[in-house]
Amino acid sequence: LAIVLGIVLIFVAFFALSWRMHTFRITDELVEVRSGILFRTHRKGRLDRIQGINIVRPFVARLFGAARLEINVAGNDAKVRLEYLGSRNADALRLEILQRASGTADRARRDPAHVDASFVEQRVADLTAPELDPSLAAPESVVKMHPLRLIGSTVLSVTTLLLLVAVIGIVTTVVVSGTWYIVFGLVPAVFGLGSFLVNRVVKSLRYTIAATPDGVRVGYGLLSTSNETLPPGRIHSVSISQELLWRPADWWQVKVNRASASSAQGAAGQQNTTILPVGSRADVLRVLALVVPSLDADGELRALVEAGLGPARDGDGFTNSPRRAAVLRWFSWRRNGFAMRPDAVVLRRGAIWRQLIVVPTPRIQSVAVYQGPLLRALRLASATVHTVAGPISARIGALDVRDASGFFTTASATAISAAQADSSHRWRAGEEPR
Repeated sequence: LAIVLGIVLIFVAFFALSWRMHTFRITDELVEVRSGILFRTHRKGRLDRIQGINIVRPFVARLFGAARLEINVAGNDAKVRLEYLGSRNADALRLEILQRASGTADRARRDPAHVDASFVEQRVADLTAPELDPSLAAPESVVKMHPLRLIGSTVLSVTTLLLLVAVIGIVTTVVVSGTWYIVFGLVPAVFGLGSFLVNRVVKSLRYTIAATPDGVRVGYGLLSTSNETLPPGRIHSVSISQELLWRPADWWQVKVNRASASSAQGAAGQQNTTILPVGSRADVLRVLALVVPSLDADGELRALVEAGLGPARDGDGFTNSPRRAAVLRWFSWRRNGFAMRPDAVVLRRGAIWRQLIVVPTPRIQSVAVYQGPLLRALRLASATVHTVAGPISARIGALDVRDASGFFTTASATAISAAQADSSHRWRAGEEPR
């Protein structure tokens, strides 16, 4: 008993010392975190390089009113992490960091309001509260994902089709060959795919995305929850895509490129670059207006995006591939094209699997035009708009060589002008404190 008690005391002392050694500091320029006892870790994140602040509440941590604060900084999995804080302290700390990063005047840190309630009452209130606090955004401005649409899109996904093919293959093999032992080798794979699909639905329940004064807030989760605030100007490109089986229902998916590469998963168990796993066309336009604010202010850009989601039509504002490009783009040459705006470059491609890419011009890093032997023989060329690395490749091929040349010149000049006028790194500079 004495040995067991001694081991327990050593563990308690170790964790207590570890907690005491885990400290952080916030200045007007950066966030610092120091941790570790034997092996010390010191991480810094510049405020002007913050790409998003995520508050994660695993189910067990929620039961104790705790949360993990993750500050995503530009770079490969460049996180500054604080775990664990009180849930209300985490919310207050995120607000303070965003206020300092936005360029607003210095203000005293806001301590969370005292709640005169028992521990059990507070935990019940936290577990039953809506995913998004109504005080952060007007209810009519919040985009939600309908559970039935989420389930339907999962059923019509490629993963579900693979699961169905695997089940049919197992049954056929067993019936034809009579070798029942094959089932024991294939069932684990089928079970794994099925678990992935169920997990994808559960993790996306209570999904919301809304605009707040300090950026776009994306939240999701039923038992374990996560909500991240993306400051303005941190979205480098947006992709709107549609799977073939989703076309009758007119469902779409929205992905983004961000300067921070994180291993954390987002909604639907996908990468955190997927900010809308599935939505109607109206949902897509609302989400796009949040991540590309000029879309909401510029009716012409919105009309251009709406035209880009449908089939190609004369006078829709896009410069498309010529007919001779059908040699390389059998089905999609009519939809393969681009459109230029002072605030965004819009690329449209794909006829079977449709995709529309929007790149805000201040986020363009460079523009390239390529012409290989085959393209040269057809008097064609391809163009690429370079942004930060991510799931989106802003590339358009099989353009007329003169259109590609004009695209290069216009996109380069527009990107320089937009970058010089961009002030999103201090998106609220000059405002009076609230």
